[in-house]
Amino acid sequence: MLTGIEEVDWASLGHAYGPADDVPELLRGLASADPAERETALDGMYGAVHHQGDVYDSTLACIPFLLELVADPGVQDRGCIVELLTSIGGIELDDDEELDELDPEDEEFIPAANYAMAAAAIAAGADVFLGLVSDPDPEVRLAAPCALASLHPEPARVLGLLRERLTVERDTEVRLALVAAVGRIALRHASLRAETVDWLGWLARAAQDPGLRLAALAQRARCAPADIPDDIVPWVTGLLEEIRTSAQGPIAAGAERAATPTLIGQVRELLEEHAAGRPAPWTEELLRTLHAALDDRVDDRIALIVAQLRSPDWGQRSDAIWLCGGLIRIWRGRYEEVVRLVGAQLHDPEPRLREAATSFLERLFELGAPAADALVTRLTTGPVVGPGGGGGHGGGGQGGFVGRSGRDGALLALARAGDTRAVPLLARALEEHEVRRELLYAMDGLGPSAAMLAPLLRRRLAEVELDERLYDRAAPLLYALAAVRGNQAVPEVLRVLRGAPSNRRDWVREAALRTLAAFGPAAQEAVPEMRRLLAAESAAVATTAARALWAAEGDLGEVLPALERWLRPGASGADWCAAAQALGEIGPAAAVTAPALRPGLASRDLWVRVRSAAALWRVSGDAATALPVLLAAWEENRHARVDVAECLAEMGPAASEAQLVILTELTRRRRHNAREGASGSHDIHLDEKLLTLCRAALARMERGAF
Repeated sequence: MLTGIEEVDWASLGHAYGPADDVPELLRGLASADPAERETALDGMYGAVHHQGDVYDSTLACIPFLLELVADPGVQDRGCIVELLTSIGGIELDDDEELDELDPEDEEFIPAANYAMAAAAIAAGADVFLGLVSDPDPEVRLAAPCALASLHPEPARVLGLLRERLTVERDTEVRLALVAAVGRIALRHASLRAETVDWLGWLARAAQDPGLRLAALAQRARCAPADIPDDIVPWVTGLLEEIRTSAQGPIAAGAERAATPTLIGQVRELLEEHAAGRPAPWTEELLRTLHAALDDRVDDRIALIVAQLRSPDWGQRSDAIWLCGGLIRIWRGRYEEVVRLVGAQLHDPEPRLREAATSFLERLFELGAPAADALVTRLTTGPVVGPGGGGGHGGGGQGGFVGRSGRDGALLALARAGDTRAVPLLARALEEHEVRRELLYAMDGLGPSAAMLAPLLRRRLAEVELDERLYDRAAPLLYALAAVRGNQAVPEVLRVLRGAPSNRRDWVREAALRTLAAFGPAAQEAVPEMRRLLAAESAAVATTAARALWAAEGDLGEVLPALERWLRPGASGADWCAAAQALGEIGPAAAVTAPALRPGLASRDLWVRVRSAAALWRVSGDAATALPVLLAAWEENRHARVDVAECLAEMGPAASEAQLVILTELTRRRRHNAREGASGSHDIHLDEKLLTLCRAALARMERGAF
C-alpha cells in the first residue's frame, strides 16, 4: 500500500502551512486501524493539503495515493476519502476563469491550473468509483454516487449505472444519494437533462418509498425549476406525512467513536447529535433542495413551512424553523402565521426544538410580534417536560429558562419585538446576573416604559472597572442609558469619559459623549468636558462632542467651527461623514455651513456624497441639489437605501421625483440587503426599516400632491 510514497520529494512541495513533508504521515494515517488516528489524518488533509478548498502541488501529488486507498477494501472509512477526492477534483472554474483565457503571469493562473490538473488526474482514475456503488460498506456506497456524477468523464455511462443500482439498493440514505447524483448529472450535462427530468418525474410518482418520491421530486424541481407543478405544496406535505407514519422509529446510532480534538470530529458529533432521535433526518436536505428550486415562490415556501410547523413530528418542525430562517432572511412576505407557530415551539419538551425557535425569533425584531405572548409565557413559567423528564430542563415554577442562553435569547426576541412586557423582565435580569450585551442594545425600541431601567443601568455602569476592558463593558450600558434617557447617570458617564484608558480611548469617549448628547440639557455638568474634546484629534470624538454640546446648551458659537474643520480638502471619508452627520442633526440652525457641505456632493466616496446630501437638505432645505445625489446613491449601492429613504421621508413632497423609485422598492420581493450564504443579525430589521421609511415617504409625497 502507498507504493512509491517515499519517492516523492514532499519537502519541496507545499500546502497551506508550508513544506509538505508531513503529508506521508497523513496519508498513512488515513489507512490506520485506529479510528481516532484516521479522523486526525483526515482533519489534517482538509486543514493543510486541501485548506478551504485550495489545491496545492502537494494536493496533486496525493491524488494517486488517495485513489489507491479508495480501491483497497481493507482500508476503513473509505467513504471519507471518496468525499475528499470529490472535493479536490470537483471544483469547476467560472466562465471568466477558464485556464486557456488566463495569462500565465496572472496570480489566478496557478490555482486555476491546479484545479484543472486535479480534475483531470482524478477523472483519469475515476473508474475506481464505479465498483464502489456496490461496496459492502454503506458509507462508501453513500459517497460514491456524488463522486461519479462530479468526476467521471462518461456521464451517460454513470447515469445508467446509478439508475440500475437504484433497483437493488436497500439503504435509504444511499438511495437518496443515487437520486441526488442523477440530478447533479442532469444539471451538469444539458444533453442528458430532458431525459433525466422525465425519469425523475416518473420516479416521483411511481416509487413505492415516499422518501424516494420526495427525493425525485426535489431533484426534478432543481433541474427544471420553471416546470414545478402548481400543486407542489399538497404533494410534498402528503409525502412528508407518509414518511412520518411509515417510519420505523428513530434511526439507531452508529458505533461510538472516541472524540478527537479536530474540526472534523466536532462536525461529525454535531451532525450525529442533530440526527439523534429522528426517524427520517434526511428529509431536511431534500426540503432544502426543494426550497432552493422554488426560489421566489415565497407563498408556496411559506405554505410548506406552515404545514411542517403543524406536524406531530418535532423533527419536521425543527427543520421548518431552520428552513424559514433562510427564507425570511432573503425574501419579504407574510410571515405572521409562521412566527406564531414558531412561538408555539417554545413550549415543546424537546430542547433542540426550543433552541431552534429561540434562535429564529431573536433575529426578527418587529416581525417577532406574533410570538410575543408565547415568549412572555416561556419567560415567566417553566418549560413543559415530557414523560420521564424528557425536556432535560427541569419542571415548572418561576424562573423560566434554567439555561442562560435560552432565557436571554427569549428575552432578547421579546425586547427586539418592542414589547413592553420585556421591561420588568429586563429589570429582573439586571438585578440578578450579567446579561448579554445584545439585550442592552435592544432597549431603544421599548419606549418610555423602559425609563424604569435607568437606575439599574446606572448602578451597573458605576461598577464597571476603568481598565483595559472598559469599552467592551461600558459601551452597551452607555447605549442603553441613552436609549432610556437615564439623565440621572451623568456622573457615572462622566466617570467613564474621564477615566478612559489608553486602550480604545477614543471609542470610549465617543460612546460616552453620544450618551450625554441623548441627555440634552440634563448633561450641563459635562459641558467643560465636551468643550475640551471639541479639539480632539479624532473626528469621531470631536464631532460627537459638538453634538453633545449643542444638545446641552443650544449654542453654536463653538460647535460649528469645530465641525467645519473636518469639512476640508484632504479629510478622510470617515471624518467628513462624521461632521456632515452632526450638522444634519443640528438642522436649520446650521444653515451657514451649507457651502462647506457642497464639495462633498462630488466626492468619489459614495458615503461622503450621501452624508453631505442628507446634511445639506437638513440644514438648508435644498432638495433640488440633494435629491439627485441621493437617488444616484440609491442605485449605486443598495446598502445606502435606508439612509436615503430616511431623508426622502423627511423631504415629503419635495422628493416627488423619487416616487417611482420608492414604489419599485415596495414591490420587490427580495430584501434589499439579502446575501446568499451570509447574514447579519440586523439584516431583516434593516430591510423592514427600509420598507417602513418607503411607505412613510410615499404617504407624504401623495399627501403633498393634493
